Amino acid sequence: MDSSKFQACIDFVDSSNATYEKLHCAFEDQFWGTKMALSKPYNEESKANSDEAPVEKRNKVEYYSVGQLSETKKAMEEFLSDPERLKTTKDYLSLILENEEELKSHSRFNDVLKCLKIFEKTFGCYIMESEKGKAIREDCMKIENDLNSKRNKMNLGATIDGKFVTMSSVGLRTEMKVSKEESNRKACYEALRSIGNFICDNGFVEMVKLRNSFAKSLGYEDFYDYKVTTTEGFGKEKLFSMLDTLEQGTRELMIKSRKDFASSYGDSSLEPYNMQFAMAGNVTEKLDPYFPFGMAVERWGRSYYRMGIKYRNAEMNLDLLDRENKYSNGFCHWPVCAWSKPNGIFQPSKTNFTSLADPSATGSGLTAMRTLMHEAGHAAHFANVNQPSPLFSQERAPTSVAYAETQSMFLDSLVSDAAWRAKYAKTKNGDVVPWDILEEEIKSTHPYHVFGLRAMISVPYFEKALYEMNDDDINSASIQKLADEVEKRIQGGLGPRPLLSVPHIISDEASCYYHGYVLAEMAVYQTREWFMKTHGYIVDNPKVGSVLRSGYWECGNSKSYLDLVKSLTGKDLSGESWTAHLSTTVEDKIKTEKEEYEKAVSQADSMQEEEINMDMILRFVDGDVVISDSTKTGSFLASCKEFDKYVQKRIENSSSNL
Repeated sequence: MDSSKFQACIDFVDSSNATYEKLHCAFEDQFWGTKMALSKPYNEESKANSDEAPVEKRNKVEYYSVGQLSETKKAMEEFLSDPERLKTTKDYLSLILENEEELKSHSRFNDVLKCLKIFEKTFGCYIMESEKGKAIREDCMKIENDLNSKRNKMNLGATIDGKFVTMSSVGLRTEMKVSKEESNRKACYEALRSIGNFICDNGFVEMVKLRNSFAKSLGYEDFYDYKVTTTEGFGKEKLFSMLDTLEQGTRELMIKSRKDFASSYGDSSLEPYNMQFAMAGNVTEKLDPYFPFGMAVERWGRSYYRMGIKYRNAEMNLDLLDRENKYSNGFCHWPVCAWSKPNGIFQPSKTNFTSLADPSATGSGLTAMRTLMHEAGHAAHFANVNQPSPLFSQERAPTSVAYAETQSMFLDSLVSDAAWRAKYAKTKNGDVVPWDILEEEIKSTHPYHVFGLRAMISVPYFEKALYEMNDDDINSASIQKLADEVEKRIQGGLGPRPLLSVPHIISDEASCYYHGYVLAEMAVYQTREWFMKTHGYIVDNPKVGSVLRSGYWECGNSKSYLDLVKSLTGKDLSGESWTAHLSTTVEDKIKTEKEEYEKAVSQADSMQEEEINMDMILRFVDGDVVISDSTKTGSFLASCKEFDKYVQKRIENSSSNL
């Protein structure tokens, strides 16, 4: 084979990787800027105010906008859906496979072959054969971006004790969980339900129709079939055969649990605005002092550090606090993907993750802790992908949704463990959460964990039914009616989180996505069971990081999700471990957790680490405000202390405004 042909192939691979990296970053910067309502990039003096800018342009530069978000996404998707690029990929792939014996000794052969295979797989997910499909896609993106912009600015809130209080959807759900006044809880629930009417009146109806039209133009059954096939590698039929097994296998348990719940707490406890309070309202209040909000970031750091989790010099922006006009759901995205460049230099990732926490709200510290452990799990996963192209470490198709969520959900599951709480659930003065509070929580929640499973699977069942509707039948009223019907059928009644308030359903990246959480939860319980049998414990086990890195993380999307789970745990993915957990008696659960708690307390550290090094650059932000930056404070813990000070000041300001 002529060496110039292989060199041309190498050049094609290298230029494709470089171009995608640039396009991906441009889009993700706009995604973050618009979702966080930023006015300019962090640590960058606004060029609008510089001497270089013309006087008439100063203070008018718009760094982030819905228009630029649409343009950058379009540019990225045009690259991914370029049929000529796919054709060139296939031609080069055939060429080097035909000449494998001659070329395999070349230093770049394995990486180039690997890149061409992921190119073929990725580009194949985005190719649109018809101009009609492309046009529909563009129209759909415009409606989605407009809807998201309006949703961010929605005047959401509830009348609490006679006064209207502006709250995000997360704030409303927290209030429903802890407020002792039923009228307040009901007001919050009605506010959550109002989101459904709002989105249906502001583009969601048209978007559903366009999404289906787009998917059908590509030969798929409907939009759900398109999404699951391109992300998971198998179709809608196989997915729901798995979900149906879980749904049918837990239906009787759900029915029994609802009867027991009403018997224990009264019939009114089954009202959607009363369920979570009946289960955990008092316990949430009792736990609150042991989860001080400002300490959450330090405790996440210590927990991860002790498990040997590293970030390979990643840069991380954390925007954790709720505020007006901010996107209404937590997420973690990567403007810069981790990958190994042709010269052998590793490109660290850049991560943006967010949550919506009100530090003054009861239960906010525990919520923040779970969110941090979850989103930081995503960040650790994608920071540790080590492959020769950024396409292996981006979160869109063909990266499995379930694969991505397994990593984060495995790590956030630790927050519920008594062993973890014995070490990390402490007051600011260092007092450990007493066992009797944890026991009370187990008694009040464990018999009803099936409610969480049923709520989780109701989202994919709703979206499946939604995209199977005929266009003529899709309107605001029919969509809202369908959502209620699915909640009643799957959850046994209306649920505490109305389906149309789930933000995933309006986002292109996250729509028809929720099944990933279900499959991931199966894998979480399966992985936990394997880890306990193989390594004896999880909390503070220094092997966790290396096991996850080699077993799940480094390969990125180069391997199938189902194969990865089987390879690590030795079993095909199933819901057996999850259902076994749900079927555990309260008495057995208390016995096991108490043993773990007492063991962890007996092993309590005599002293804390003076410093934590997880190989990262950490930046805490609040919109445009940079709270702390580890490159300036000098360390992780110093940055955490700056964040805690900022939080305390915000709590004080909030109290003075009451």
